[in-house]
Amino acid sequence: MTASERSTSSEHGDRLDLMAGFEPPTHEQWRKQVDQVLRRTGLLAREASAPEQPERLLETETHDGITVRALYTHRDPHPCPGLPGLAPFTRHSRAVGAVDRGWDVRQYHDDPDTDTTNREILADLEGGAESVWLRTGSAGVPVRELGDALHGMRLDLAGLVLQPGEHYAETAEELLRLAAERDVPGEALRGNLGADPLGLHARTGEEHDPAPAVELAHRCRTHLPGMHAISVDGLAYHDAGGSDAEELGCAVAAGVEYLRLLTESGIPTATAAGLLEFRLAATVDQFTTVAKLRAARRLWDRVLRACGTPEHARGQHQHAVTSTAMLTRYDPWVNMLRSAVAAFAAAVGGATAITVQPFDTPLGLPDSFSRRIARNTQALLLDEAHLGRVIDPAGGSYYVESLTDELAHAAWNWFRELEAAGGLSAALRSGRVAERLETTWQRRREALAHRTDQLTGVSEYPEPGERPLRRRPRPTEPETGGLPRRRYADDYEKLRDEAERMAELPEGRPRVFLATLGPLATHTARASFTRNLLATGGVETYEAGETDTAEDVTAEFAVSGTDLAVLCSSEELYAERAEATATALRQAGARLVLLAGPPWEEPPAGVDGFVHSRSDVPRLLTEIHQQWASTTDASRATS
Repeated sequence: MTASERSTSSEHGDRLDLMAGFEPPTHEQWRKQVDQVLRRTGLLAREASAPEQPERLLETETHDGITVRALYTHRDPHPCPGLPGLAPFTRHSRAVGAVDRGWDVRQYHDDPDTDTTNREILADLEGGAESVWLRTGSAGVPVRELGDALHGMRLDLAGLVLQPGEHYAETAEELLRLAAERDVPGEALRGNLGADPLGLHARTGEEHDPAPAVELAHRCRTHLPGMHAISVDGLAYHDAGGSDAEELGCAVAAGVEYLRLLTESGIPTATAAGLLEFRLAATVDQFTTVAKLRAARRLWDRVLRACGTPEHARGQHQHAVTSTAMLTRYDPWVNMLRSAVAAFAAAVGGATAITVQPFDTPLGLPDSFSRRIARNTQALLLDEAHLGRVIDPAGGSYYVESLTDELAHAAWNWFRELEAAGGLSAALRSGRVAERLETTWQRRREALAHRTDQLTGVSEYPEPGERPLRRRPRPTEPETGGLPRRRYADDYEKLRDEAERMAELPEGRPRVFLATLGPLATHTARASFTRNLLATGGVETYEAGETDTAEDVTAEFAVSGTDLAVLCSSEELYAERAEATATALRQAGARLVLLAGPPWEEPPAGVDGFVHSRSDVPRLLTEIHQQWASTTDASRATS
């Protein structure tokens, strides 16, 4: 149809055609536009011949090795996702999604002070939370004080999910005793008893007898129809630095192992599946989180279909938790934004229950304000953004459908490796899981170090003068031989901590002289870049300002109070003045001289290295810290 025919059609038809009067663009026209943009931005040299597929220069790769392309179209293959509430359950476990009742707003509590926990639980429930996720035991509320922590909570109205660690059997007994004391029938309870011996194995490195978990499953089957008995927790693998596919593969492998235990004890597969609840991390990577939750349901459907489970029992119960690994101690206010994006993605991805962690979680025990913000984040998404009113809003997106498919395949391949190794327990015992996650963590750590994975407020745009927040510390947990708990900001935050320690010394925090060459317009871009990079390690800067000669630079260097310097200017001025300025700085006492810009094949005389967009930032900052410390130590020794 021509443009004029489209225009005529739209004038006399019932449907508005937004393309009326325009010729539809072709794929080749789009590629030409991409080529032009790439040349303007410098990603493609202006004199280079036109590549056949210029968009390939815009591709990135996830930590699962999945290539993320610049454009997805109907030509990209992906299987039919089906319909919500029907196999393969990619689009949702329920036919109506969250339209009728929203998702379960679930608030986490781990304060060992029973009075505080009780007060915060009641505030959460009054503020819109539907269920409580409560940690008990040595790092949470003592089991014997469970009744005090839940004082005033209607167990027949609000859900309760336990995080009891190895004490799941006695915590469940205490909960049931409490329910009987309050005349709450077992049929009215809903939530999760939290048994997870495989998760304990992953967290602690010690194997746990699954028999008590199986016994709890039988009790839930017969007397507690609204309770899940077992948590299939993928967070341990995520917190250890694992990828999304690795988290999914381990969670599915754990689910399969629990299915075997329950069915061998006499529980039918369809019933056993309903006794499990999967817990997965939601991160600031919005689209990957959406795809992960959709892929998880598809994978679980495949497992249960192979077990002969009827379709109505194959929907997965999902609890999405905003990632601990992505949270930062410095500039923690940004955590609110991270968690809001993660919660949005979890809702779009179709999670049954969502927990938003308070923004101050990495600092210690959250206060009332941070808990309220976490709770209201979900209230906003539900009641103002109305996310629950649309079933699978990402469904049909060529990108999301392709990403879901590729992530499902990557997770399934890892799951098959685990099964071939004898199952998850055997793979944990042999160290296979730890080794795989460590490899992924080192790749992720490298991406964080080179800032291809960025952390706003930490590795990018730090706030050097921020006043740190103080929170009550959590109880110290004993060191175990299990999977490590990592946060992506760890390497940068250790440097900031060291800089703060140095700030208390007479010499102060590390300081670097920015040897700016030429007028303001010439050096501002690289000086700003360098200042931002150094601030990620708590390093102060002293800037020379506009300079015309090496003597101008050394005059400012003499009053900067540091012997560490970075040259900042344009390539043209570097060619004219870099070597002379570096030599002059050396003669003036500079112990370290770097140059801001892409590395040269042969650095100018007097230049030790380069500061650039692909620098290993923690390594560079560590060297600067060490140089500063050695200078101040020498100064103290001579005085």
